[in-house]
Amino acid sequence: MPQNERPALRLDRHGWLHPAPFVSLYPSPNFNERPPGCDASLLVLHNISLPPGRFGGPEVIDFFLNRLDHDAHPWFEHIRGMRVSAHFFIRRDGAIVQFVSTHQRAWHAGVSVFEERERCNDFSIGIELEGTDTLPYADAQYGALQRLLPALRARHTLRAVRGHEHIAPGRKTDPGPSFDWKRFGRENGIQRRYLPPAAVSPPKGRRNPR
Repeated sequence: MPQNERPALRLDRHGWLHPAPFVSLYPSPNFNERPPGCDASLLVLHNISLPPGRFGGPEVIDFFLNRLDHDAHPWFEHIRGMRVSAHFFIRRDGAIVQFVSTHQRAWHAGVSVFEERERCNDFSIGIELEGTDTLPYADAQYGALQRLLPALRARHTLRAVRGHEHIAPGRKTDPGPSFDWKRFGRENGIQRRYLPPAAVSPPKGRRNPR
């Protein structure tokens, strides 16, 4: 189905996307409850590929479901024993995978702070983009974000968007300089004050998968 003909997305009252041809639901065990009375006010964008730089396989889904075969690739030894998740994963072709209800707390941000408020998992929604810090993201992924955001805004009080690099500086570098924040803001009607600074210099060092 062409991108511009795909139906609008909606979240049900439980925080799950309604079925659609390009949406898959894979409930992850890696979640817990948000603090009482805490709604999602922050959207956090990440990138991930397993192994790094390889796209299209089942490994990311398997990782978030705790069923990744760590012996299948030498790099997977770096993430053995990790228990993580995100609310959504957007593939290169724009397909969307949901792992955790938006009403619940996915384990995507780790040690993090936003506006002097720690534990960003408590009050955020995490979206993983299939990609790397340096490879341009696909048009279909920007299109998927453009379809997903109205559904999130209709259900939650989102008021800011940041990359993982902004809430965990020095520890994380994603989504990296390859993500076009100006395009993202323009296509989603997000005012500049709700976006991160335009110029970001990622810290040097080995990339973590999330």
